[in-house]
Amino acid sequence: MLKVLTLSTLFPDATRPTFGVFVERQTMGLAARGGVEVKVVAPIGLPPAPMRDAAYKALAALPARESWKGLEVWRPRFTALPIVGGAINPWVMARAIAPLLAEIRRDFAFDVIDAEFFYPDGPAAVALGRRFGVPVSIKARGADISYWGHRRGCGGQVLAAGRAAGGMLAVSGALRDEMIALGMPGDRIRVHHTGVDQSAFRPVDRAAAKAALGVSGPFVVTIGHLIPRKAQSLTIAAMAQVPGATCWIVGQGPDEAKLRAEIAALGLEGRVHLVGPKPHEALPGILAAADVMALPSASEGLANVWVEALACGTPIVVGDIGGADEVVDRAAAGRIVARGPDAVAAAIRALIAEPPAQADVAEAARRFTWERNGEALEAHLRGLVALP
Repeated sequence: MLKVLTLSTLFPDATRPTFGVFVERQTMGLAARGGVEVKVVAPIGLPPAPMRDAAYKALAALPARESWKGLEVWRPRFTALPIVGGAINPWVMARAIAPLLAEIRRDFAFDVIDAEFFYPDGPAAVALGRRFGVPVSIKARGADISYWGHRRGCGGQVLAAGRAAGGMLAVSGALRDEMIALGMPGDRIRVHHTGVDQSAFRPVDRAAAKAALGVSGPFVVTIGHLIPRKAQSLTIAAMAQVPGATCWIVGQGPDEAKLRAEIAALGLEGRVHLVGPKPHEALPGILAAADVMALPSASEGLANVWVEALACGTPIVVGDIGGADEVVDRAAAGRIVARGPDAVAAAIRALIAEPPAQADVAEAARRFTWERNGEALEAHLRGLVALP
């Protein structure tokens, strides 16, 4: 029996049901495999009590331990200081959760720590691995390398964690190359593609799917946290050049007011809509209804929503970033474009004018399964602990 302690600051909870849902799904897939037992520790960083807004107060009220979709999950708190705390978060987190891991270990002698994000999870996991004498795996997902890996006070910790880890995972070959360029040992980095539930994310009658959403005509969707890196501003500017098309921007985040102002300035209020966050189970219906999913992000490792859109038969428009060419590997899958409104608009118009067959688009996602993801993850972790 392989006993895995999954450590992830990216994990859903009752207040944020879509936060890190890809980690949740991967962990559920691993736990479902015969011969594997998994426990989850999902630390929550909180500022000091006087600095907590309503969202932080809701996080503070979450149970310290619960059963989450069949997984046993602990949610220990650690103090995260806004603005200045980034460089010390790994140390603070490791110190705060070490007693919990000692308690868990009395009944669950975990063989390996599986850290699901490189910062602050990775450096904390390495410290905890040393303390408990177990190997550590760290998974890189994108911004944890492209942002935290270059940030002063944090980048050195990212590199040191990568060099100390028994093994690493990268969501794309491009991200693996970036990790190697930082100085991490390439022989310990395995490309580990995401999966998609192809029973839920699948092609359906597009006209009927649009009608269910109250949409008609050309339909463009962009899904992601409302932050500059996700480049919703580019998609909004592009929509000014796609006459007659409706666009839904799905997500929430600090850029909401700015994006509303941009929509108003371009006179697009009747066609471009900020629809807020949607539960993950609602995404198949939205993506299957769309003619195009546009996400011209500034950086990505390999975005789950790229693969989810393709599995629904919806082509994507993305920038030449991360693992884009590992997903858009055929014409039917969509377009990789320069990150500017003109190029994004031209790609959207082309895909609306000559839509590829939904079945051909979905074929591009066929290899991205949770079964393959779980099998590869188990093999990787068993290799670290030398279990058969």
